[in-house]
Amino acid sequence: MKTRYHSVVLDEEKCQGCTNCIKNCPTEAIRVRGGKAVILTERCIDCGECIRTCENHAKKALSETLDDLKNFRYRVALPAPSLYGQFKRGVMPRAVLAALRQIGFDEVYEVAAAAELTTYAVRTYLEEYTAANDRRNLPLISSSCPAVVRLIQVRFPGLIPRIIPIDPPYVTAAKIFYRERLPELDYPPEEIGLFFITPCPAKITEIKTAVQAGYHVDGAIPFVSIFGKLQEQVEAGEKIDVLPKSTGVGIGWARAGGESVAVKWDNSLSVDGIHHVAALLEEIEMDKLNDIDYIEAMACPEGCVGGALTVENPFVARVKIRKLAETVNDKELPPEVAALGAELYAKGFFYSGQELPAIPALQLDKDLGVAIKKLEQVEGLMTKLPGLDCGACGSPTCRSLAEDIVQGNAQLSDCIFILREELEELASKLLLLSQKRPPALGKTGSEKEVAKSESKESSGKD
Repeated sequence: MKTRYHSVVLDEEKCQGCTNCIKNCPTEAIRVRGGKAVILTERCIDCGECIRTCENHAKKALSETLDDLKNFRYRVALPAPSLYGQFKRGVMPRAVLAALRQIGFDEVYEVAAAAELTTYAVRTYLEEYTAANDRRNLPLISSSCPAVVRLIQVRFPGLIPRIIPIDPPYVTAAKIFYRERLPELDYPPEEIGLFFITPCPAKITEIKTAVQAGYHVDGAIPFVSIFGKLQEQVEAGEKIDVLPKSTGVGIGWARAGGESVAVKWDNSLSVDGIHHVAALLEEIEMDKLNDIDYIEAMACPEGCVGGALTVENPFVARVKIRKLAETVNDKELPPEVAALGAELYAKGFFYSGQELPAIPALQLDKDLGVAIKKLEQVEGLMTKLPGLDCGACGSPTCRSLAEDIVQGNAQLSDCIFILREELEELASKLLLLSQKRPPALGKTGSEKEVAKSESKESSGKD
């Protein structure tokens, strides 16, 4: 299998081999071998759970920095709506946008504004789909979270057809920039750099790996890496006047449930947190939620405001976003946005145009016959393992250990319970061996004492 790029990587110097990360990974993509964590690239979905839960800060996300702006003559920031929730209450979007200009960007195009166009596209797609398909293959699933999309590809490939084929807002933002602003600029496309300001590593990976047709996003810069500089500029006061284009409809996308509120689809459901998402997808796979039309699924707790690369408490940030969205009107799409959305939708502007492949997380062997035999070995090993899923072996579950053993990446004695049984058996054998002596060497002192005692008892009875 071709190795996929991943933004989430391990810092071996900081890793203590504590096994905390393996229990929190939703796709069992981490092992601990030789006292260090190992990330299995074929399983990783770059959700950032390991970054969030690693107490030793041994997981990190590779990304672009402000230094990369120097590679372009004209630099454009595409800030995620969740960026507004990172600042103290009372800081309005225009101050944040001005701060982005101050730290090196020539222009800022709000992803929140693009989210309003995406809102129109998703709502229209739902209307058309539900009218034409007589409730078959429902619920449909939002495509806005790349970690969720990747989770479906890896663990729930049967649900891929249910993913709404509408571009996420940051892609819409890039497309709109290329459509409206590029013709006005006196620069060739290769000299213009578009950078998504991101709350999560999954977006970094998506930008690095997605096929970008008709537009180009050149990189992603995490909140955590530039927040300090932005905060300084915000506190210093606005030196550049930047007029926000977004309303509360787009800003609200930053929090869990915000997309559903914007789309205004009555028969919808919102879920956040990657483990909650996985549990819900299992129910969809078992056809338990076919009475729901539309699912908004976000990998991070509380939505994008809870991304692994943010700085604010996600619960606090969610409240800030909700109040900010209410302040700048989160009730209805502006008429001009709806009109532009209708025009672009009719042209197929919002469609991703990509076929999402299934990505098998576990392939025991390319040969089906060999794979079946290995599966039988896995089932046989499961009868020997305790089924406690303690993670002490360095694999997240007993089944994953059995799979690792069959693949030659672990051994049965890695299980501490099996090892204890083997040690007890070995100790028992050593004890028996210590009490034996070859006849040619004669009896040991203890054996002679035992024989003498037995002789006295025998003569006394006579």
